[in-house]
Amino acid sequence: MHKELRVAAYAICVRDGQLLLARGREDDGTPVWMLPGGGMDHGEDPYDTVIREVEEETGYLLEVTGLLGVDSVRHERPRRFGAADHHALRLLYEGRIAGGELRFEVNGSTDEAAWHPLDAVPALIRVPLVDTALALWRDRPVGGRLADPAP
Repeated sequence: MHKELRVAAYAICVRDGQLLLARGREDDGTPVWMLPGGGMDHGEDPYDTVIREVEEETGYLLEVTGLLGVDSVRHERPRRFGAADHHALRLLYEGRIAGGELRFEVNGSTDEAAWHPLDAVPALIRVPLVDTALALWRDRPVGGRLADPAP
């Protein structure tokens, strides 16, 4: 099976009890809310990646205030000629908005950005990384990693 590694950086921005999210699409076209962020370019520092991606997807200038943790997941993904063992390594940063104005990405991986009340997030159609990031933000584990669920 073909092996893939994707390293990405995402930001969790909470302001006045609201979380900044960007809307993308699942492989089947379903709209889904996600953290602003995305894949690193070759040679790019993940710190620079998260700043670039937040600006591209939301119009905001991000000030990184901390590294919350790392999320690592593997799953099988269909490919044109078989399947791939896809490994996603995601760095999760905390940040605050330091400038810019909210706008939507044009011709990118997202089509909308919006602030959502924290208590409304559970009702949104969202990627699991949103919940992971919120848990890291709330719990702030010393090792930057959530405890593995019990078997």
